[in-house]
Amino acid sequence: MLQGGPSTPSCTSTPPDCFPLSLRHTAECRSETSAEPANRKVRANNTLTDLSRMRSTVNFYLCYLLCLCLGLACVVCVCVWNSQWRGGFAWDGSALQFNWHPVLMVTGLVVVYGIGAVVYRIPLTWGQNKLPWKILHAALMLIALLLSIVGLCAVFDFHNAKHMANLYSIHSWIGITATALFALQWVVGVAGFLLPCSPVSLRKLMKPVHVWIGGSIMVLSIAACISGINEKLIFTLKGNTNETQPYSSLPPEALLGNSLGVLIVAFGLVVLKILSNYTWQRPDPRPEDVAYAPLFQEENE
Repeated sequence: MLQGGPSTPSCTSTPPDCFPLSLRHTAECRSETSAEPANRKVRANNTLTDLSRMRSTVNFYLCYLLCLCLGLACVVCVCVWNSQWRGGFAWDGSALQFNWHPVLMVTGLVVVYGIGAVVYRIPLTWGQNKLPWKILHAALMLIALLLSIVGLCAVFDFHNAKHMANLYSIHSWIGITATALFALQWVVGVAGFLLPCSPVSLRKLMKPVHVWIGGSIMVLSIAACISGINEKLIFTLKGNTNETQPYSSLPPEALLGNSLGVLIVAFGLVVLKILSNYTWQRPDPRPEDVAYAPLFQEENE
């Protein structure tokens, strides 16, 4: 009789988690092979995202550079107009004092205001502390407001010295509305976004309103400047009465004034483009960043 030795385990007795080495190697290879397309897809998506972000950043800086150039051109044009064609500047109640009005209003209510509105959108500032940039934004807006107030004082003093009525035209109505709204916007903005006692919930509620009113002030400022330029050219270019050519013949002064109006409109459109582009808005901080943020940074603005 043959004695049976120890039985050899068969394949059917192999536990489910015990695979032959060859089968396990094949399964791992298949798993790695199937994961490669997914990894390549993820890398491709990341590359496309980086390229899109880079393209958006480049487009922002091109618009920002255009904004600066147009703003500088506006200031140069209004200064040349009033110094070369309108006789210069003074503060004596004469027409030379009035010349401060267009210079200060264009410089403050349009150019400095527009630059201050977009400075908070610069991508270079996104990874930095908000507080210095918020202070710079508020400081530029304060400079713009002060220049606008001095510009209004110049025209009011001129009207009073000449015994002329104040705020009689649609230009003056739009201009005084824009300046008053600007002053209110600045006070509420400082109280809501810079004072440490302002709650975070209030700042989140104020943010879209603050941005919308800021754009509205820009539109009103452009309208005031365009109507003011047109009004000034009509009043001064009357033909032989004051040794000037009539406005209808488009003399060099009228050409410069119209060019100034076009530059102001172009500057405003670029500023509004920057403000309305969602991809150029400063990204909201992550929750962990907000939790450990300093006192002045604990908001979503």
